[in-house]
Order: sequence, then C-alpha cells, then structure tokens
Amino acid sequence: MTKEKRDMRALVIGGSGGIGAAVAQQWRGRGGEVVGLSRARDGFDLLQPDLVEARLTALDGVFDMIIVASGALVSTRSAPEKALRDLSAEEMAAQFAINAIGPALVMKHAPRLLARRRRGVFAALSARVGSIADNRAGGWYSYRASKAALNQLIKTGAIELARTHREAVCVALHPGTVETAFTAHYPGRQKLSPQESAARLLDVLDGLGPQESGGFFDYAGAAVEW
Repeated sequence: MTKEKRDMRALVIGGSGGIGAAVAQQWRGRGGEVVGLSRARDGFDLLQPDLVEARLTALDGVFDMIIVASGALVSTRSAPEKALRDLSAEEMAAQFAINAIGPALVMKHAPRLLARRRRGVFAALSARVGSIADNRAGGWYSYRASKAALNQLIKTGAIELARTHREAVCVALHPGTVETAFTAHYPGRQKLSPQESAARLLDVLDGLGPQESGGFFDYAGAAVEW
C-alpha cells in the first residue's frame, strides 16, 4: 500500500495470530483501516461454517484487501506425519477443514466484499510445502495436501472472480518460516519476524496486477511452482 492509498480498507482473517496481527499492524501503519476477525479475539472460527457465513454476511461496505492468515500445522497430533503409517482420517479431515475449507468459505464472499471497478486483493497464506512440483522431501501428508487443495481453490476462484472484477488479484502466498508459536518446535531454521514477513507480503501484493491473479508467490515476490 503506497502513500497515496490512505483510505484503504482491509479484512484480516486470523488477525490475532502472529502473521495476521503483523499484517494488520503494517496495514494500519501505512494509513489503512483494518477489520480483523479471529477465533481468539472475536470467536470467529473457520471450523464453524454457519458462523463464518453469518459474520461475513453481516459485514458492510467493500474492502481493498481480504487476507486469510489463519491455519494450522497440526490438529490432532503433536507433529506432522513423517510416514504413511502415521496417517489418520481424523488428522486429514481436520487439516483440510482449517487450511482449505475455511479459506474457501471466506473466498465465497469475495465477489461481494471486493469493489468491482477498482483493484481489490484476495490472498490466503499457503506454504511452499503445498507445492506438488517442489515436493522433494515427502512427509507432512495432511498439511501438504491441505495447502495444495488451498492452492487449487485460489486458482479456481481467481478465474471466476476475473469475470466480474477485472482488476482483482486473487493469490496464494508463502510467508516464509516465521518466528511464531506455529514454528516454535522447529529450531535450526532461518526465520523471519512476523513484522518482516508481513511487510514483505504487503509489498509483494502491491506489485501484483490482474495478470498475476491465480498465482502463488513467496514473501520475496518469486513465483512458486504449483
């Protein structure tokens, strides 16, 4: 968001989490207004479809950016599955519910919540491990698959959104490995602070146009393979 964009409005889903809170803070710091929804602060739970529908339907006005910054690395386990023997229906269902179905239920409202005649952005935090082409290590079955599903939903939603919102940008974002509770159990990796990741993600979004809609980009602006 550049200096002239002083009346911009953003909807941040997961606004109390590490990256979501940082995105909200960065947006406000650049002069924008934020409407934040999160389970911890507002009881906004992506695992409750009726609640999601009611809360989003009740929102007034339009937004310049909608970003889904919520998600989970594990749901019913203490760590991602490393082998096929670790797979369970419960974990897979839970991961798809929070990482793919939840963001899709938010994206359902994008045509109404984004302006039709000016640029608008819908973005969801994905992960590089959701890339099928980039999968060289294996493991992390449920998380990988749920993020790959999210990527497909973003790609498909972008195609439909472009028919009515010609200036829209609908993308998946890889925020990098960020220093949050989400990654606390994975030491030894170079991590970004939430503020650094958020600032970079907003810079990336600033540089994208309708021609990049439907894409998958990392925090440095590089395209990620599907």
